[in-house]
Amino acid sequence: MPIDHSNAQNIAQVLTEALPYIRRFAGKTIVVKYGGNAMKDDSMIASFARDIALMKLVGMNPVVVHGGGPQIGAHLEKLGKKSEFIEGMRVTDEETMDVVEMMLGGLVNKAVVAALNQQGGRAVGLTGKDGGLIRAKKMLVGGKDIGQVGEIEKIDPRVITHLEAGGFIPVIAPVGAGENGEAFNINADVAAGKIAAVLQAEKVIFLTNAPGVLDKDNKILTGLTVPQVEGLISDGTIYGGMVPKVRYALDAVNSGVKSAHIIDGRVDHSVLLELFTDAGIGTLIRG
Repeated sequence: MPIDHSNAQNIAQVLTEALPYIRRFAGKTIVVKYGGNAMKDDSMIASFARDIALMKLVGMNPVVVHGGGPQIGAHLEKLGKKSEFIEGMRVTDEETMDVVEMMLGGLVNKAVVAALNQQGGRAVGLTGKDGGLIRAKKMLVGGKDIGQVGEIEKIDPRVITHLEAGGFIPVIAPVGAGENGEAFNINADVAAGKIAAVLQAEKVIFLTNAPGVLDKDNKILTGLTVPQVEGLISDGTIYGGMVPKVRYALDAVNSGVKSAHIIDGRVDHSVLLELFTDAGIGTLIRG
């Protein structure tokens, strides 16, 4: 089918704009945190999977870390169990931890792997328990014990680097192992930031349910430096649920990741738009 000439210029423009970015990021590791509303339906998962498969095909090394809060919540509800959160962390007793492992390490992880493989990527699913990837210990939240919620003690990235070297895309469910092999539920944003830091990744990209970091007039802020972000938190421009997300982004860039991006996971192909266009789509925080 011949190209529509009115559209041909647009296509050429897009390709030429993408080329310098493809060149710049070839061979670089890019960690993408995926979850929430961006995994709500099959078409959104397929769109995300195409972005990641394309990144791999043009020579980047994407590493996917995914959450699955809504899926865990829905399954607990089916079991007649109410989800309880303290400071944004899910209270995780033994029964809840079983559901977390089943949903994150099983259903959600395999759905993302299958979608990537369908788009021509070669994805391999892992949890933090595999290859000693995430070592964790119990986290106290506000001095309270909220069950099997973990904080990361150590990350051993060898399983990731071996998979990357073999041309595979690692897809990681954030379940950590304690010193006696017990499972811990880890916040996916934290896991993505820490994995990016240990891998000294070029970028860490957080897909969220918001357009990015907004100023007081609801306009997207981008190209921010660490001191600017600290200022926006202290003057209340960044508030609520965005604060912890921005803090995890800051931790990553302060640990050697070149840039962190907070983008809208509800927008089709948001990862490609952020990586390969001059304007981008969300908030970029520079290290």
